[in-house]
Amino acid sequence: MNRRAFLAKSALGLGTAALGGLLGCTPSGPTDDPAAAMAQRLSGVLSEGKLHFAPKARRVIYLFQSGGPSQLELFDHKPLLNQLRGQDLPEAIRRGQRLTGMTSGQDAFPLVGSLYPFRRHGESGAELSDLLPHTARVVDDLCIIRSMHTEAINHDPAITFFQTGSQQSGRPSIGSWLSYGLGSMNENLPTFTVLLSRGTGRKFGQPLYSRLWGNGFLHSLHQGVQFRAAKDPVLFLRDPEGMDRAGRRRMIDLVAELNHRHEQEFGDPEISGRIAQYEMAYRMQTSVPEIMDTSGEPDYVYKMYGPESMQAGTFAANALLARRLAERGVRFIQLYHMGWDQHDNLPSAIKNQARDVDQASAALVMDLKQRGMLEDTLVIWGGEFGRTNYSQGVLTNTNYGRDHHPRCFTIWMAGGGIKPGITYGKTDEYGYNILENPVHVHDFQATLLHQLGIDHEKFTYKYQGRRFRLTDVSGEVIHDILS
Repeated sequence: MNRRAFLAKSALGLGTAALGGLLGCTPSGPTDDPAAAMAQRLSGVLSEGKLHFAPKARRVIYLFQSGGPSQLELFDHKPLLNQLRGQDLPEAIRRGQRLTGMTSGQDAFPLVGSLYPFRRHGESGAELSDLLPHTARVVDDLCIIRSMHTEAINHDPAITFFQTGSQQSGRPSIGSWLSYGLGSMNENLPTFTVLLSRGTGRKFGQPLYSRLWGNGFLHSLHQGVQFRAAKDPVLFLRDPEGMDRAGRRRMIDLVAELNHRHEQEFGDPEISGRIAQYEMAYRMQTSVPEIMDTSGEPDYVYKMYGPESMQAGTFAANALLARRLAERGVRFIQLYHMGWDQHDNLPSAIKNQARDVDQASAALVMDLKQRGMLEDTLVIWGGEFGRTNYSQGVLTNTNYGRDHHPRCFTIWMAGGGIKPGITYGKTDEYGYNILENPVHVHDFQATLLHQLGIDHEKFTYKYQGRRFRLTDVSGEVIHDILS
């Protein structure tokens, strides 16, 4: 090597080391062993006794209801709205809240209550709408939070805020944070999986983007893997025609050898990740078909989840798959169900949409409980914001719509050390503002991490000179809802 080449390479190496120190990168040399790369992926930075405190939950199933379910039709009964139906929302209640472009031009904001009755259920006496008869059966296992609030008023930033802790894209999702922190419990499956379904309420409503389950600035190994209701549940997993398992194994070994040489030359940590991904894909060729094939489930399970559980791609089928994934050690299972964005025709649309998810959501809680898994599985149900107490557009005797409402809405949580059979938080009689125990999105995220043994203030990742965390610079654990 001549002097110029030596100086060029050494300067690059020293500069890279210095830059890595400035960016907070963990110094690690290239590995010569694919198994070591896989082991590195499987063990999170908080594994092996490094958790901040004893966890109550080992895994999370997040049933995200995309579009913003109306809390006023489902969880938060407001009889006053029926009494004042058609009257304008008082300015003293609205308090100058900014509106979306869909209702900002309205001359009036006529109040409207739910057309569906509410009843008390269970020993807890929680009020639920008649639209949720199956959820009512498990109400004593739920913690219903009526005082959620957020800062975002439009779908994209609101969903991104819930999933990443920021309204702007580019941050890691919750599942990616948990993959990075806690690692995997099954070397044959991804740590973080995603399942999508489209509801009947508003079939072609707000779209979803893969960046919602992206890894952001974390290693690409921590991104979510989407399972699809198709011939190939995971893209690019099937072997090409004419290749057998032995041939695939030889190809992976040869590619790994080339990648190792490349890694030794450049020291790029993404190369070891690429090797580990090849190994994971090879294992998933066996594990994924076994999980997706639910034909061995007994009849009582299909009956519990409902007839749609036998139809791939429905919410019910995905809820059943979520239980199967949880059984096999998947750490974070994210279900997205679209169709809750009901700006018009809400009474009929929400009836169908609630039917899509009610039975399967309740069945998932019951199924986990009877298998002894609910105590260490945190189940979450909810959307990105709520809906307004006034009608968007024309109000008639049988029809109305509701706009986005970030000031107060409802979610529920179950299992994983969450106190069952309680309703937390209270909104005013108009269902517009929070009166007691507000819960911000960052509070929700801090509580989720807490149940997994993680102190949200200490769980950080240094990137571009700043220590980032899921809860950004705020968030308080809601101890009142912990058992």
